[in-house]
Amino acid sequence: MVVLGKETEKEQIIQAIKELWELLTQEQRLFLINQTSLKKFKKNEFIYHENDIPKYLFCLAKGKVKIFKEGIGGRSQIVRMARPEGFFGYRAGFANDRYSTSASAFETVTVCQIPLSIIMKIIHENNDVAIYFIRQLANLLRHADEQTVNLTQKHIRGRLAEALLRLKDKYGTEDDGKTLSINLSREDLANLSNMTTSNAIRTLSAFATESLLAINGRHITLLEEGKLHKISKNG
Repeated sequence: MVVLGKETEKEQIIQAIKELWELLTQEQRLFLINQTSLKKFKKNEFIYHENDIPKYLFCLAKGKVKIFKEGIGGRSQIVRMARPEGFFGYRAGFANDRYSTSASAFETVTVCQIPLSIIMKIIHENNDVAIYFIRQLANLLRHADEQTVNLTQKHIRGRLAEALLRLKDKYGTEDDGKTLSINLSREDLANLSNMTTSNAIRTLSAFATESLLAINGRHITLLEEGKLHKISKNG
């Protein structure tokens, strides 16, 4: 874990938490910025572990973070990928609970760390901030509901199509407008889609054979996004 230089830290923090920043009073902004740290994590480095006691509210400033839970036999289930400039890892802190998931850097990432005690103080003072986080938690609950249906009722083709489209919505594409801006291993793609790695490989190859997408190593290019949406919808 590398602590970044202080010269650029303030601007990076403000940019990363801009949705929250706009809701704060000038006094709260000064209080928050003096307590928030900006840290860099290397690829595969843990940001927090399952069963840890929460200390921070995290915000992804740069890079990609996967949030996952260990399942039966040590198999990981990716429950979501953190949204750029989005908060994560705070539900447990708000619930006075331990982490039920782990988070690690998918690539080199920069993360804002706000002490939970600081954000709780601001929530008690600022109704707009409280409502903001209520909405964030409500969106997480909606995502969890949708994820439950997707992973339990959809066939593997529908689950994989859903995962690919979700990655596009969250991280966007390269300059061609079609190649995903995230290069997942087949194992990570399988964990995101709740299937075995072998099934993920076979289904991805089938999509390529049907010219729905193109594969170049870990680079995936969506050629027929409309058809993938149809496969995702029909399950």
